[in-house]
Amino acid sequence: MPSTQLSEPSPAELAAADTEAAAAVSKQAGPTAEPERADSAAEPESTGLADDVATPPTASLALGPVQRIVRGIGRIPVVKVEPVIEGGAYAAKAVAGESFPVRARVFREGHDKANATVVLTDPAGRQSEFPMAQIWPEGLDIWEAWVTADTAGDWTFRVEAWSDPWATWRQTAEVKLPAGIDADLVYREGHAILSRSRELAAQAGNRQAADRLDGWSQLFTIGPPVEAVLALLADPGLEAAMAQWRPRELVSPTAEFPLQVDRRLALCSAWYEFFPRSQGACRDDRGAWVSGSFDSCHERLQAAAAMGFDIVYLPPIHPIGLSCRKGRNNTLTAGPDDPGSPWAIGSAAGGHDAIHPDLGDFEAFGRFVAQARSLGLEVALDFALQTSPDHPWTTSHPEWFSHRADGSIAYAENPPKKYQDIYPLNFDNDPDGLYLECRRLLEFWIARGVTVFRVDNPHTKPVQFWSWLLKEIRRSHPEVIFLAEAFTRPEAMQALGKVGFHQSYTYFTWRNAKWEIEEYLTELSGQTAAFFRPNFFVNTPDINPVSLRSGLPAAFAIRAILAATASPSWGVYSGFELCEHAPLKPDGEEYLDSEKYEYRPRDFEAPGNLNLLITTLNLIRRAHPALQQLRQFQLHRSGNDNILVFSKRSGDDRVIVVLSLNPAAGEQAELDLDFEALGLADHSEITVRDALTGSVWRWGRRPYVSLTPDQPAHILSIESD
Repeated sequence: MPSTQLSEPSPAELAAADTEAAAAVSKQAGPTAEPERADSAAEPESTGLADDVATPPTASLALGPVQRIVRGIGRIPVVKVEPVIEGGAYAAKAVAGESFPVRARVFREGHDKANATVVLTDPAGRQSEFPMAQIWPEGLDIWEAWVTADTAGDWTFRVEAWSDPWATWRQTAEVKLPAGIDADLVYREGHAILSRSRELAAQAGNRQAADRLDGWSQLFTIGPPVEAVLALLADPGLEAAMAQWRPRELVSPTAEFPLQVDRRLALCSAWYEFFPRSQGACRDDRGAWVSGSFDSCHERLQAAAAMGFDIVYLPPIHPIGLSCRKGRNNTLTAGPDDPGSPWAIGSAAGGHDAIHPDLGDFEAFGRFVAQARSLGLEVALDFALQTSPDHPWTTSHPEWFSHRADGSIAYAENPPKKYQDIYPLNFDNDPDGLYLECRRLLEFWIARGVTVFRVDNPHTKPVQFWSWLLKEIRRSHPEVIFLAEAFTRPEAMQALGKVGFHQSYTYFTWRNAKWEIEEYLTELSGQTAAFFRPNFFVNTPDINPVSLRSGLPAAFAIRAILAATASPSWGVYSGFELCEHAPLKPDGEEYLDSEKYEYRPRDFEAPGNLNLLITTLNLIRRAHPALQQLRQFQLHRSGNDNILVFSKRSGDDRVIVVLSLNPAAGEQAELDLDFEALGLADHSEITVRDALTGSVWRWGRRPYVSLTPDQPAHILSIESD
């Protein structure tokens, strides 16, 4: 791999970097603004696959991220910029219209004041500025701005620190004038700064602002009383004008950091998973199973849309191998009617670019996609990079597999478990061929209307491969969304988010105690939010959660409410709405009679179903922007380990969720609401409306709640008084 180590910059390179930095500063920089003296490096060579997408990943090409020019500490120091992913090697994530925080540590020598601005640059090169403010604790020099990118695409951002002569003068005036120290000199300095601001406004063509600033500046030429000057400094009009027109000196920009802005579905979505073969499956006159098909799934699409889902996700729809096919409940011997696991992909009928004959043909699939779109649904396919022993690749491309000492292809193992029906791929023997084939497969299905992919076990493939593949697809199809089904160690899950996965499955199904949930929600909404977007699936074909094993309807309601309100994306695997919960083994996570190995037609209108609750939750989510975002999340205290309380905000929309974690009995608590975190510091009471029941209450900071299995939660919106 070519070296990307940075060399010590020469004086000429430093001068060139200075010139580049000066060109990037704001138009409003004062006459005395100076460019940052920045460290630089030789122009970096490309270290992704070549820009030509047809170029295969040959060994002579590096597969790592692009090394970007790094700036050192400038005249006004800016350090610890967030969100910067792996030093700027990968893009931070946002979606169009989403507010997200940019933070940095900004300081300077002496007592003069520093200030800072975030500058966003959109894909067309247009820039927008967001003023930063110092946040608590002030002694740590933390500056923050909440910014918004309004369109999808590849953006950049930087932080510009600058010396603030207005704030410096104001601090001096507020100390010296009441003490009668150097009043005449203070007036002269104030007049000079306001005159510069007037010039900046005039140069920008804002005559009204220039005239107002001129009037204020003239006040200092007549020796005004101290009281008049202090009153002027308290004038909101002056402060607003100076916020826009104050001179900025010694402007010191950071490097440009990448920002990937996606469409909103990448952050906020509701998923419904079902097996097409089970929809409409039945036994014929001889008692043999007849598979469901794409055409028999249209009714399920209508039901998913009626419940408010955005995405229907299908497990693999490809031909299933016969060799080593698994039978019911994962037995090693399949019966004549056992359809096999859809994840054992490939047979004589084809591989990853084929459709299982029982499901229909490509015309039937086209009708399915068209029906979904007409209902406002997008179709997600499972992208599972593995094969059955019968897949065409095993003979046409044996180099894409690992081989054992006896020459046989190695099947998947997780000792002591063996998966004889699954062959994992080897990405190192022929990366050129395998990488390009994987890209071809995605392009194949995208051309047939698929806009979302759920990727099976991506953590068992090289992260470097995903970095390349996702970049390639984003280049030609930026609308396509990828969900990582990576139940693995935190670093591996997070790395997949950093290199481009839009969403990821999480540890949600294993977080049950209040302290576990609180800790996890705090992590997801804070330290990882810039690159790891969670999707809270309440169950999966592989995971029958412990929290649901009781079969109590309240247990299912609690987990659905928690998933739908705590995460902007959530998902349901069919059968959840019927409270299916029987485990294969008492201490195992597999479902009894798992749909992975057999047909499971269901009566979705059976008594006790949760269809209404799920529909209500999705309606609530659509009505409240606060529930569609990840980052503005706050825990509140309840004093009861079985009652969880949190709130979410977006603009003026505030939602408080109070949730019992006990499905078997009632729970009561006196809450301790943080009104300051809710932006209600000046309120003693608020009006709240429960979106689940319509009930309205007046709440103070310490309301009393009583929850029951029949009514285990409040989802409360704060109404304007």
